This record gives sequence, structure tokens and C-alpha cells, in this order.
Amino acid sequence: MPVRSLVLIVAFVTCLSIPAQAQDTDLELVLLADASGSISHEELQFQREGYAAAITDPEVLAVIAGTAYGHIAVTYVEWAANQAQVVDWTLIDGPEAAQGFAAALLDEPRLAFGRNAIGAALLEGLRQMEENDIEGWRRVIDFSGDSANNWAGPPIAEARAKVLEAGVTINALPILSPDDPGRAHGGLEALYEEQIIGGIGAFVVTAATRGSFAEAVKKKLILEISGLPPGNFAVARQTP
Repeated sequence: MPVRSLVLIVAFVTCLSIPAQAQDTDLELVLLADASGSISHEELQFQREGYAAAITDPEVLAVIAGTAYGHIAVTYVEWAANQAQVVDWTLIDGPEAAQGFAAALLDEPRLAFGRNAIGAALLEGLRQMEENDIEGWRRVIDFSGDSANNWAGPPIAEARAKVLEAGVTINALPILSPDDPGRAHGGLEALYEEQIIGGIGAFVVTAATRGSFAEAVKKKLILEISGLPPGNFAVARQTP
């Protein structure tokens, strides 16, 4: 075999054996949003609009710009009996990228259906991080929902333990229903504190009404992106 051909073959094999360089960033953030049967189509769109408004908000973008890398990686996943990635991993490094993420979020049809499977949802958030080509200095699952029921899949405690063991922080945004006494007055908040959140600096921020949802999401994103401690849970749970 000619020497030149042998060199080319060796070079090709060497390239195959070297893994692609992962993208370093400040934060890997999975936005894990409720799309179960208790969430109507209108409420699903309202949630997406809230996240779209928050990720493009100038205050949120300023916090992103102030991170060590000047960017974060975000994906949006909806959960119910199944889980569906609505927007793929996106590097948010300014208004243009944020607008692109928001537009993609508002454009996709509903892909998750059925009753709650919170344990499976948390494990899907972990899988999204483990299998991407991103190396985040911090990794956070941003979980939102309107109940703590788990009708199928692995138990919440088992899934949560696996996520925390991987070094991922879980924060939560309980969506309260003012006309439901079982969810109002801290009931769902307390359950999320006990059963869902965990990891370094984990916290709960509450959306008490439809009107406060977008502001609650914005507050939560700022806390997660900045990495600053939110203070005690009483402060973190204050509604906007």
C-alpha cells in the first residue's frame, strides 16, 4: 500500500476515535413544563407564552450576559404520561437567540398527553443533560406543575434521588389554582418542597394566578441563571 494512502487511513481512523469537543457553557437548563390532562390547550399556550416572554426579557438577558461564559444552554420539555422535547437545546447568548427559542416554543403543537408521571419527567430531564453535547458548569431542572400526583412510571423519590446523585439541582414552580383550597394556601408549595426540589440552592417560586405566571417564571430564571441563593423559602415563594 502506498505510504500516502496509509497516512490518510491512519488520519481518518484517528479522527473517528477523537470525540467531538463539547460546548462549554455556564448553565444547562431543562425547562420541564406540565402538559398533563389538567392543563387545557389554552393553559398550555399560556405557559409557553410565559416562558417565551421570560427568556426574551431584557433583565433575564442581562443576567445571561453577566455569567462567566456569557451564555447558557436551554431546552423546553413538556411532560404528562409521556415526555416531549418541544424546543431542542439552544445556546442563548443574546436577544436574537432568545427570540429564536421563543418563536420555536410558540410554534410547536402539543406533543405530551395523559396523566401525571412526574418521576419519569424528572428522569427525562436528566437524560436530556446526559446525552447532549454540552458541558455546563451548572445543571438545573426547572420543574413546573399544578399537582404532585404520580400515576405512572417510577416513584418521584426514586427519580429525584437519581437526578440529585448526578449533581443536578431541581427547582420548582407550583401553579396554584385559587379556587381549589387543596392547592392554595401553600399546600402544593409544601409538597414540592418536600418531594420535588433538591440540590445546591434549590428553591420554590410560586405562580399564584394566571396574571403572575410570566413574572414568576422570570424571577425563577433570574435566580437560576445568576446562581445566587434565593434566601429562605418564605422569600422565594413570594408571589410577584
